Order: sequence, then C-alpha cells, then structure tokens
Amino acid sequence: MKKKLLILFGGASSEHEVSCLSAASVLRHLDENKYEIYKVGITKEGNWFLTDSPVSDIEEGRWTENPGNRRASLSPDTFVRGMILYGDNGVCEMRNVDVVFPVLHGKYGEDGTVQGLLELAGIPFVGAGTTSSAACMDKAITKHIIESTYVKQADYYLTDRFSFASDPQGILKEIEEHFQGSYPLFVKPANAGSSVGISKAKNGLELFNAIRVAAEEDHKVLIEKAISGREIEVAVLGNRHPRASLVGEILAANEFYDYDAKYINTESKTRILDDVSEEKQEEIRQAALTVYQAMGCRGLARVDFFLDGEGTVIFNEINTLPGFTKISMYPKLWEATELPYRELLDTLIALAADEME
Repeated sequence: MKKKLLILFGGASSEHEVSCLSAASVLRHLDENKYEIYKVGITKEGNWFLTDSPVSDIEEGRWTENPGNRRASLSPDTFVRGMILYGDNGVCEMRNVDVVFPVLHGKYGEDGTVQGLLELAGIPFVGAGTTSSAACMDKAITKHIIESTYVKQADYYLTDRFSFASDPQGILKEIEEHFQGSYPLFVKPANAGSSVGISKAKNGLELFNAIRVAAEEDHKVLIEKAISGREIEVAVLGNRHPRASLVGEILAANEFYDYDAKYINTESKTRILDDVSEEKQEEIRQAALTVYQAMGCRGLARVDFFLDGEGTVIFNEINTLPGFTKISMYPKLWEATELPYRELLDTLIALAADEME
C-alpha cells in the first residue's frame, strides 16, 4: 500500500521562492510507486491550498494561479491526523496523511511553528522537532548551546532592535570595545535563513547600517568576528544514531555566501573537499555530529564550518531544513557519499515514521 505523503512548500517567508524550487526538486525525485503524494502550497500571505499543479508551475511560482487549487489546512486534532479540505458549498472533507515533508525554509517553516502544529496533530514529519527547530533557527540560542561542547566558534556579541534604537551610539561603542576595535564583523539577524539580512561590516558606519538591516528581519541581532578561512559543510542524517557525509566546500561567487551567491549567481560552486587529510576530515565530521546531537536534531541537518589557515575547525551555523534544489549542497553531499537523491528521500521519510514509534 502506498504511503500518503504530504509535501508542504512555499510559506510566508523571505525564502518562499527557494522553498518552491526545493519542493519541485523533491517531487521530481520521489518514487510515485511508493507514495500517494499530496502537494500543499502556502502563499506569501499565509494561505494554504491543496494543488494539482505540475512540478514546473511549482518551480516557477505559477501554482498560485491554478483555478483548481482547494483551500486546505492541517488539523491539530489527532482524530483527523491530516488535512481538512474546504469546499465552495461550505462542506469540509478530512484527508488522512501518513507523513509530512515540510519543504519549507526560514520563518514559519523551520523555526518550530509548523513542527509544533504537526506534533499536536500526531503526524510524523521529516526533520527536527519543535524545540530543536526553534533552537537551531535562533543563532543566539545555538551559540549558547554550542558553548557547552568542545566545538570552537567565532567570538560574538548579541544586541536587539529595541536597545539599538534607543541608544545606537552606546551599542556601537560596546561592540567595538568587545571586539577591541577589530574589523571586519559579520552582522546577522538571529532568526533568518539563507543568509537573508546578513552583512559584512568593515567600519563603524557599515556596522551601524548592517545592524539596521538585520533588525528589519528579527528583533535579535548577532555580531560575529569575521573568520578568514574556507567555508565547508557536512550533511548529517539520522535519529538516534546519525551519520555524517563527506565534507563539502563552498566557493562563493560573492564576498561571502549570501542569498545571491546561494541561489542566483551561477558562478558559486560546490566541491567535495579532497585536499586535506582524512584525519582532519574526520575531525570535521565528528564536530558536525556533536553539534547535531547537542542541538537535539533528528532526521537531517546541514552543519556549516570554517577551516582557517591553521587548520582550526570553527562552527558557523546549523540548518535543519537545508535546500533541496538541484544545486543544493545537502543532497549533493549524500550523492557523493553514495546515497542517491531518491534513496535519500526514502530514508528521510522512513526516519520520520521511525521517530513516532
């Protein structure tokens, strides 16, 4: 019997378009002989629709124009264990679902909100649970948790929108004292994905403007010491006994791996790391597993590091629902580790069901 699989995509976040690209890629690789697939898209305004749109329309964002779209929602009632579909005549229909794959990025997608709804509903889903998702999404909380491990990370300072608005010069002074006047600094909203709102500040004026930009995305703002080094990533997969992939490297087209470099600029490249020792690569993989388990993850995550000129491994961030586009690092790393895309999806869906047992 086919497993009833709901692919949830889109979302009311700045990463709506990337989610659609990821969902299209996932849909192209799913084995339709194994799954009865439901596609539910969330518009930028937060409206949910069950859609029969072709994958190409989802990829290009035209799915919202489909006249056959039917309003839908996920019920938190465990009696339903799935969707409620709304008809024009006011009659509702319940549709049971076995597993949900929330192919959602950023706010309202990987920050624990959807995960909380799914946990209330009692429906197995791909990826980390509510608490882990929320903690990993918040870069400040992640920093505090990783401090309890042996994994090194960049020095940082935390401020917020309200403190900065009330005393910007005082906050700037505190930041410069904290970093002893050293630049450049990276400024990041604590809760945002795909490098949205992130800036590199090389002086006080740029720092002021960078904090303003980051504060538009989230009320908490993280300022980090810039690390000069190679940007490397590891894919982690599993629940109680996770495993790490080969190590990949990002060759960003821009000054740093921002949103444009990730999804727009085709000059950005990824590669499997092959010019450092096996011992160093194993150190990186073990650090990724340490971070994954410290953050309480399950299912999947991509863990990002810097490798500086002295060979020091420095944790950057963790992403619990990494991109699944045709150029995304997470599936590419597993393909290089001899786990093809389709088998990776089967594994993730099986892990979701296993976690609920």
